[in-house]
Amino acid sequence: MSDNKKRIFLIYPPSPVMNREDRCQQPTKELLVIPPLPPSDLMYLAAVAEKAGLEARIKDYSQGGNLETDLREYRPDYVLINAATPTLEHDLDALKVAKNVLPNVVTIAKGAAFLMLAQDVLERHEALDIVILGEAEETLKEILEEKDKKEILGIYYKEGNEVKYTGKRPFIENLDEIPFPARHLVDNSIYRRPDNNKVQAVIKVSRGCPFHCFFCLATPVSGQKVRRRSIPNIIAEIKECVEKYNIRNFLFWSDIFNLDKQWTMDLCKAIIESGLKITWSANTRADTADLEMAKMMYKSGCRLVSIGVESGSQYMLEKMGKKITLDDVRRTVNVFKKAKIRIYNYFVIGLPWETEDTAEETIKFAIELDSDFISFYTATPLPGTRFYEYAKEHSLFDTETSFENAYFYPAVNTHSLSKDRVFELHKSAIKRFYLRPLYILKMLSRIRSFAEVKSYFCAGINLILRK
Repeated sequence: MSDNKKRIFLIYPPSPVMNREDRCQQPTKELLVIPPLPPSDLMYLAAVAEKAGLEARIKDYSQGGNLETDLREYRPDYVLINAATPTLEHDLDALKVAKNVLPNVVTIAKGAAFLMLAQDVLERHEALDIVILGEAEETLKEILEEKDKKEILGIYYKEGNEVKYTGKRPFIENLDEIPFPARHLVDNSIYRRPDNNKVQAVIKVSRGCPFHCFFCLATPVSGQKVRRRSIPNIIAEIKECVEKYNIRNFLFWSDIFNLDKQWTMDLCKAIIESGLKITWSANTRADTADLEMAKMMYKSGCRLVSIGVESGSQYMLEKMGKKITLDDVRRTVNVFKKAKIRIYNYFVIGLPWETEDTAEETIKFAIELDSDFISFYTATPLPGTRFYEYAKEHSLFDTETSFENAYFYPAVNTHSLSKDRVFELHKSAIKRFYLRPLYILKMLSRIRSFAEVKSYFCAGINLILRK
């Protein structure tokens, strides 16, 4: 540890295990086949800090550790946390600890919750100095350069007893300018694929989504314009992971991976030509894939795609602004099955217009599609979504509303169903899909290693025992 450099400590607070990507703030304890993901956002920011001449350290306290002890040992000049909406108040307690140990430390928080709550949170939390709104890389760089706060776009900060906002920062147009994540600062072995237990890295290939679905934070967080990294830049990061960290399993993270067919095909071709021999997964819309693309994806190493189906009710799809049809979904699922790529479908139950009938349509549709994995989430109106504003306007919140169990136990009632009933439908949906004898036989027939046996066994026990 160098004494002539300033230090920044970037942390996931000692809160329940979360996937803290701003658009998908998922507690992992209650969700099947959702592994903890590495703190990629902090790794990007740490790389920015190192490039600016600071010493950086990253810690994911959801995986263990003692924050106070680490603060006393490291004595950082800055502490930055990723604050997730479901654990917001608990997360901010970490900054109280930081100020108690180091009264002069500069405390910084980022996270999607601040799209709407920054002013209120800063007013209520004395230990918080600065909130970063939106994409944080360029903003943090200017903070660390000690630029006058008034001139740093994209922050809320305190001036005396007054909270100031400097205005919205434009999105980063050229994502290639962001340095590769500082993977040397984390224990990569913690973050593994749920099926084969192999170490998995997350590579963020694009940002932005043009569709702005009713319940989703992707567009508010990353904008409507899809900004893609160049293919040589992505290949260079893959190569670094393979050669420096011996990682060959990847999740290509994006708000919408394969919207541009030519870009997708070119990326797959570049992976093949690189000779790196990796396996990867990505998300896809249900109306942007064809067999040519799927076969090229498989050839380049893609072994799983996740599809945001959301509902088996065409009425519900239209209400949420999904802009797909059930037949689109059927075609896409069949395309990936023909290409021998496994499929992970996402569904959501409990949006305002959900009824017993629409929920049943969704469960039956999930079974009809017969994908390899599914997640049934309960609808969660996180601040910043159109869903949040609608729920407030139509009094769907009640006095016991909490985001603590986001995507598992509902945060709001629907117009016709109580939270408890939505929760029962959610549990029933998961069991009706996963406990089918034919499904169990299909998955058992595909097991190729002891790691897969262990993974499926643990998921099965969790499913059977869940309340």
